[in-house]
Amino acid sequence: MPQTDTQSKTILRSLAGETLPVPPIWMMRQAGRYLPEYKATRAQAGDFLSLCYNPDLATEVTLQPIRRYGFDAAILFADILLVPQALGADLWFVTGEGPRLSTVTTQADFDKLRPVGDIHETLNPIYQTVRNLTAALPRETTLIGFAGAPWTVATYMIAGQGTKDQGPAHLLRTQDNALFEKLLDLITKATIEYMSAQIAAGAEVMKIFDSWAGSLPGDAFEKYAVAPAREITQELKKRHPGIPIIGFPREAGDKYIGFAKATGVDCVALDNSVSADWAAQNVQVDGCVQGNLASSHMVTGGQALVDDTRQIVKAFSKGPHIFNLGHGITPDADPDNVQRMIDTVREGE
Repeated sequence: MPQTDTQSKTILRSLAGETLPVPPIWMMRQAGRYLPEYKATRAQAGDFLSLCYNPDLATEVTLQPIRRYGFDAAILFADILLVPQALGADLWFVTGEGPRLSTVTTQADFDKLRPVGDIHETLNPIYQTVRNLTAALPRETTLIGFAGAPWTVATYMIAGQGTKDQGPAHLLRTQDNALFEKLLDLITKATIEYMSAQIAAGAEVMKIFDSWAGSLPGDAFEKYAVAPAREITQELKKRHPGIPIIGFPREAGDKYIGFAKATGVDCVALDNSVSADWAAQNVQVDGCVQGNLASSHMVTGGQALVDDTRQIVKAFSKGPHIFNLGHGITPDADPDNVQRMIDTVREGE
């Protein structure tokens, strides 16, 4: 990993456990459809996957929110479903509806997938984007790489699309647990290789997005959200000592408590279904937290945006905190509201 000046990078300081007077800030999906400059670059690329796999254009859209807003971190522009595609799943996007994949519901489907060692052939353009960004980002801006958590990626691979309740994945988990666990293990191993290659290319922080962790009941949360996150985290830290990792088991509720200790992640990202005051008492006691303003404020704006932003900053002010949304920014967001949020967070500077 390239040497970085951690003192000038506030995100790295927060991830190392430092309590800063003004929390660093970035935003999930900050490079995206709410920005007119993104829409123009996306049109140039032709479609979403072409944008992901074009290092020059993916670099450009990653840099756009940094130029516009001066966020403390840039997050690599990619998608969590590139890993299943690299493993041999068919992947395409339906306009207005989202991703579609060929499904894995039988042993025969599983047998068609590629071995983990073959994924880089597909993913090499992503690593080039990371190298481009390492060279192009301002010195004080941290570069975050990411991947989807195995459970969340598996839900798409099993259902062939996003589902409201992850029903098809839960069905396979209970009816053919051996196949389900084989698929989860394959995704886990591929995710380690993918994230490790991002770090080797220059990513300074890694984030594991487990968007559907909250739907795992009881012991299944420990087995299929906590255990894979722990395996990924331990292996990445073994290969890349000192690499900070953010875990995001979205909608985990009470299971956010102890997640950092159980997995080894350096920071727990929080959705906005939990209050900042509760999280400060129960989650931040174990280290850095990230979050957790409702993304709807980026649409509605107004005084409520300012009030809620201030309340979150205050609630987390006694420990390490990275300010962020509780979920990704939506396409109908007003770019001016993003600026208002940033100004509110930084008003004490």
